[in-house]
Amino acid sequence: MTEESDSRTGDLRGRRALITGAGSGIGRAVALGLAAVGADLVLLSERDNLGPVAKEAAERGVSVTRVHVDLTDAGARRGEIRRLVERFDLDILVNNSGLIRRAPAAEFQDADWYDVVELNLHAAFELTRAIGAGMLERGHGKIINIASVLSFQGGMYVPSYTSSKHALVGLTRALANEWAGRGVNVNAVAPGYIDTAVTSELRADGIRSSEILARIPAGRWGRPADVAGPVVFLASPAADYVHGHVLAVDGGWLSR
Repeated sequence: MTEESDSRTGDLRGRRALITGAGSGIGRAVALGLAAVGADLVLLSERDNLGPVAKEAAERGVSVTRVHVDLTDAGARRGEIRRLVERFDLDILVNNSGLIRRAPAAEFQDADWYDVVELNLHAAFELTRAIGAGMLERGHGKIINIASVLSFQGGMYVPSYTSSKHALVGLTRALANEWAGRGVNVNAVAPGYIDTAVTSELRADGIRSSEILARIPAGRWGRPADVAGPVVFLASPAADYVHGHVLAVDGGWLSR
C-alpha cells in the first residue's frame, strides 16, 4: 500500500467480503457498512433472511451473492466452504455468526454446550483456515472475528458462549502471530450489550436491563451500526498495521 492509501478507510472497491450471520443484527449492519464503501459482498446466513439486506446492499452499487447454509452442520459447512473458496477470491472475512444458550452451569445441557461451541468457534476456525489460505497465497487479506465483552469476563448463565468467545480471541491472536508477516490481518471486535435478538431476553427483564444500563458509561444499549464502523476500519487500508487486536465496542462497559 502507498502512504496515501494507508490513510483511507472509505474505499474498498475491488474487494470482496464474506459476512456470516448477515441477515440481521450486527451482521446486517456490517454488510451494509462494507457495501457503503464499495466492497462486493457474499452474504451467508443459516436462515432464509438475506433478501432485504441483499436488496439494500445492491442498491449501493455492489455485487451481492447470497449463501444459505447451517454452519452448525459440519458436513454442510465444509462442503459450502469448499465451494466458496473455489468460486471466490475473498479479501475480507467477517466471522459474525453466533449462538447463545442460557442456563445455570450445573443444569447446562450437553447439546447447548456443543451447539454453541460448534458455531462460535469451530465454524469460525474452519472458515478462517480455508479462506485465510487463499489470502496467504495472494499476500493480502483482512479477517475480523466478532468476539464479545464476555471474551474478557465470565458473565452469568452462559458458560458455552463465554468459553467460545474467550477462545475466539485466543484464535485471533494466534493467527495474527502466524500471518501478520504474510500480509493478512487478523483482528477482532468485541461488542458490548447491543440491541439485537441475542440480548432480547436481557432487555425484556426490567431489573437486569436497568442493571446493565447503570454500568454502561454511554448510558444506552449499543446499536448494530455502532459495530459496523469499527469492522469497516479493520477491513480497510487504514488498519494495515493493526494485528491481533481486540477492539471493544461497548459504550465504556469494560472501563467501569
